[in-house]
Amino acid sequence: MHILLTGGSGFIGQRLAHKLKELGHQVTALVRRTSVRKELERAGARFAVGDLTTGEGLPQALEGVDAVIHLAGVTKARQPEEYFRGNAEGTRRLVEAMARRENPPRLVHVSSLAAAGPSAVGRPRREDESPAPVSNYGKSKLGAEEAVREYADRIPALIVRPPLVYGPGDKEFIPSLFPMARLGLYLKSGFGTKEYSAIHVDDLCDALISATQKGRTLSPTDPSAGVYQVSDGALHSWEHVCTALSKAMGKAPLAVLPVPQVMSYAAGLASQVQAAVRGTVPMVSLDKAREMREEAWTCAIERARSELEFAPKFPLEQGLQQTVAWYRQEGQL
Repeated sequence: MHILLTGGSGFIGQRLAHKLKELGHQVTALVRRTSVRKELERAGARFAVGDLTTGEGLPQALEGVDAVIHLAGVTKARQPEEYFRGNAEGTRRLVEAMARRENPPRLVHVSSLAAAGPSAVGRPRREDESPAPVSNYGKSKLGAEEAVREYADRIPALIVRPPLVYGPGDKEFIPSLFPMARLGLYLKSGFGTKEYSAIHVDDLCDALISATQKGRTLSPTDPSAGVYQVSDGALHSWEHVCTALSKAMGKAPLAVLPVPQVMSYAAGLASQVQAAVRGTVPMVSLDKAREMREEAWTCAIERARSELEFAPKFPLEQGLQQTVAWYRQEGQL
């Protein structure tokens, strides 16, 4: 297949480009003129210069394409409108360009569990539940899903919602935990239970590749059809995540220190102020604090198992061991 990949220069996109190449697919990566291309070049990708925010270059990028995997998006921003411009409006530009083609390619839109919203402890969120995002990021990703739905009568499209994604090449989630792992002391926002779904990047890539050929597409008569959630199939307490990481790093038994939720908001505000002064994008923000206050971010994956034939290969412990080994090999740990 000839696959157009957006967001190819990111953590997931680079890994996906290599997997597609290994499977014999032809990959065209939509890039800006300033995009980093080294890893995509190693994966044998071709390049199409374009811009999702303006629509520039999209008609040319779509020529001869069998499927589009849409990974591009904004995960950190200074202002809420940046999320909506990069996620909702950028996706709209893409589907508008796809809909203008005589035979539109199949679209695999990569959303986020944040678009669906949090769950209850011990009760993973299902695809047929009404979305209830709590952050601007989540609302913008839901806005992107809605843009795809508007064109579902003209474009065969699926939506995939991953939870926490980790693995080799991750520059944010796992690296942010290394300082605490070295100290043997992890912070937890709040005093109650915190529960998460997670997925190794290679398992996510397998699900996305499968979705280019399998699974139901969005339906105007069934709001949940064509929506798939993926994870490793387990529910992980925050303590379990921390324990598994320390074990993978060969560190001593750890302690988890709960801190009041208000401290998450204080940290988010301080980070935003500091970023504003420096002209950078905050790693932690008030928006992220809104997500951290929730008790659970978990999802059911029975539909993906059945309709995408999704079979995750990496339980958390094994995935973290492989990830830590990669950081050591790269001299980053």
